[in-house]
Amino acid sequence: MVTLVLPRLVDVSAASRRSGSVVERNLAALKSVYWLLLISGFVEPLLYLLSIGVGVGTLVGDLPLPDGRLVSYAAFVAPAMLAASAMTGALSETTFNFFGKMKYMKLYDGMIATPVRPFEIALGELSWAMLRGSAYSAAFLGVMVALDLTSVVHAVTALPAAVLVGFAFGALGMAVSTVMRSWQDFDLVASAQFTLFLFSGTFVPAQAYPTLLHWLIEITPLYRAVHLIRGVALGTGGWLWLLDVFYLLALLAVGLLVASRRMGRLLYP
Repeated sequence: MVTLVLPRLVDVSAASRRSGSVVERNLAALKSVYWLLLISGFVEPLLYLLSIGVGVGTLVGDLPLPDGRLVSYAAFVAPAMLAASAMTGALSETTFNFFGKMKYMKLYDGMIATPVRPFEIALGELSWAMLRGSAYSAAFLGVMVALDLTSVVHAVTALPAAVLVGFAFGALGMAVSTVMRSWQDFDLVASAQFTLFLFSGTFVPAQAYPTLLHWLIEITPLYRAVHLIRGVALGTGGWLWLLDVFYLLALLAVGLLVASRRMGRLLYP
């Protein structure tokens, strides 16, 4: 039994170290200008929250939750901004940056000359993206608590949910990047991202749309992310949280699998 199990444990441990080396490489490559990009990823959703959630919210008033409880428009919008921030941070790192490293910098061509495998590269890049996304999420949750849009307990619970959202979108972004041919193809990614941002129950309850559009919205990944984080942050949602979690876990698994296999084909022609 030991001879069967021990090699697998050693292999998992070695794979974790190799994925960690990818994260360490990205950390060592940080430049001072890069921090401006990190700050921008936090400032953008904060401005949306202050302008639309707080500013426009004074005109909109309170909105009802599925359980009948009324909340301010700012409290309704804030969790959606958190989900969108997690999505944006993950996609920024796993689309443009990932594509540039693979297609133009040829960074991964050098990595595969070492024991690091494509799946470990993908996992390392995804972990690095989540360090960035988690920083956005933690800072934004601090703002929500300061503005009394959620409680400290709910904020602590919402952070793992936001990390899961980032992982899922990061895996999706890497999978999409492996099929992109040029920088121009990312215009489609940006258009899809902005469409999700507007029509995922972000600013308006999904139930306000016509029935068919409502159903389409509910199967999109950002809607499931918004629904999960809003439910956690406001203390609603019930068992439907499980549906959101399983959806995002499935998206994570499929995206990571597709990304690693596509990278294997591209790096080992």
